[in-house]
Amino acid sequence: MLSLLHIVIAIALSLAITLQQRAVGLSATFGGSGGSYVQRRGAEALLFRAAMYLSIAFFALGIARMFLE
Repeated sequence: MLSLLHIVIAIALSLAITLQQRAVGLSATFGGSGGSYVQRRGAEALLFRAAMYLSIAFFALGIARMFLE
């Protein structure tokens, strides 16, 4: 049962990360100007928080499975 829950959380986390939109591309990595700050609003903030909470749940469940199985 825990492994099924872990798989569901992993899929949801992958979707939440993939659907996020980046304000700055790779130009900032290679020396371009990426100094602008963009505030997350609406659906983007929801996806960000969902990814954050899902990642915490994913790691907590992984640790719990390590001790329970």
